[in-house]
Amino acid sequence: QVQLVESGGGSVQAGGSLTLSCTASGYTAGSYAMGWLRQAPGKEREGVAVLDSDGRITYADSVKGRFTISKDNAKHILYLQMNSLKPEDTAMYYCVADLGLGGHYFLAGPSSTADWGHGTQVTVSS
Repeated sequence: QVQLVESGGGSVQAGGSLTLSCTASGYTAGSYAMGWLRQAPGKEREGVAVLDSDGRITYADSVKGRFTISKDNAKHILYLQMNSLKPEDTAMYYCVADLGLGGHYFLAGPSSTADWGHGTQVTVSS
């Protein structure tokens, strides 16, 4: 089981930027897709971005051109750079590691065996 700890959330005005970090530990053998999902109160969970084990990156249409996912393999840290933030980006953001399919499958919903962090809150005010 992979342990994931998110940080970097906070409150920002529309148009601002935040960078989320996810520190991972406890890897087992296997190729993980790692990414971010978010959920706002009263809304469906939404896949945001995923970085597959082969380096392929997939973004949700709602964040393309504004968010950038990256990973420091040496430090086992996953990042999500968020620019031009909008009030609709307000949500709890979760870091997820999944041995299952990546890409759009991951964004649609990680597998039942995926590992999740506890989340970090992002609030964007207008």
